[in-house]
Amino acid sequence: MQETIRLAGLVQERIGDILERHRDELAALGDDASALLDEAEQFLTGGKRFRAQFAVLGYRSVRELDLSDAVDGAADAVLDAACALEFFHAAALIHDDIIDRSDTRRGRPAAHRAFATLHAGERWAGASEHFGIAAAILLGDLLQSWADELMQSACAGAASPAAARAARAHFNRMRSEVAVGQYLDVLEEQQPAFAAHDEQLERSTRVLVYKSAKYSVEAPLLIGAALAGADEEHEQALRDYGLPIGVAFQLRDDLLGVFGDASVTGKPAGDDLVEGKRTVLVTLARENLPGTQRRIFDDLLGNDLEPEQVAILQRTIRESGAVERVEQMIGRNVERALSALQSSPARPDAGEALARLADRATRREF
Repeated sequence: MQETIRLAGLVQERIGDILERHRDELAALGDDASALLDEAEQFLTGGKRFRAQFAVLGYRSVRELDLSDAVDGAADAVLDAACALEFFHAAALIHDDIIDRSDTRRGRPAAHRAFATLHAGERWAGASEHFGIAAAILLGDLLQSWADELMQSACAGAASPAAARAARAHFNRMRSEVAVGQYLDVLEEQQPAFAAHDEQLERSTRVLVYKSAKYSVEAPLLIGAALAGADEEHEQALRDYGLPIGVAFQLRDDLLGVFGDASVTGKPAGDDLVEGKRTVLVTLARENLPGTQRRIFDDLLGNDLEPEQVAILQRTIRESGAVERVEQMIGRNVERALSALQSSPARPDAGEALARLADRATRREF
């Protein structure tokens, strides 16, 4: 736990330094740019830092890494990669909130809502909502650009030129998969009706894997390991651990998106139901509903729901047995990952830390 706190502190400190450097570089643009940079700082403060932790442990699974004292050399490169992942994650969340028309994120207004409020408060011309969306898109783009710069810096400190190329390839693939996974999620919500159960489950699972699961765990692990010079056997062992943990992580998020406490998740309870997310949880819930109840369920999903209607959908999902089935899926994926970890070539201390992190990432409470 002490090491996790230390890493979170180092990442936050470096993020602060990076933002301050960019603020100085952009000073010539004038005070009007301050609101954009202030929102970047707000958005990048706090968070669980799971992706940063997995990147560090990916490196440590190959080579020893000491973050307890001064940070230089290899540690410097790994921290740049960890921060690159955090910047990319922040950009993805900002864009995701626009797509989902979300009002909140981490207990505060979503970026596009914050910019819209700024516009309204200043009584500027034009539509506040449009300004909010435009500013948030640009902020996300800016954070992606800075993530790319950080990844380039990390690669400069890789174990070898080949290691740098491998790390960059993993980072590039991650970005492509997240963008296309996000598109598949948007496309799924536009379908006039659910597909047949088996097809719908496959479609929901594909979105889960490519929009979130791979980039939450597998990609950070592979980027960290690649920087350390991991070979293909080592990377495959990390995939065998990382993908099932990423799936379990997102399945837990899907449960939180329906039943989560707003004071913990930072988003309203049942937010995924209002947004009409066709998650694995929702797909499993529909499977055993009688025809009339399923039609009512489908009609409510994705609408501007009253609290009582959210409660009806929550109760329906619980009574369907879908929550227990998703919990079982989470458990099986964690078991699969831990089994892969036992036979992996990862250094013992990193393996033990990965086992602990798997538990923390997948056992978050409602």
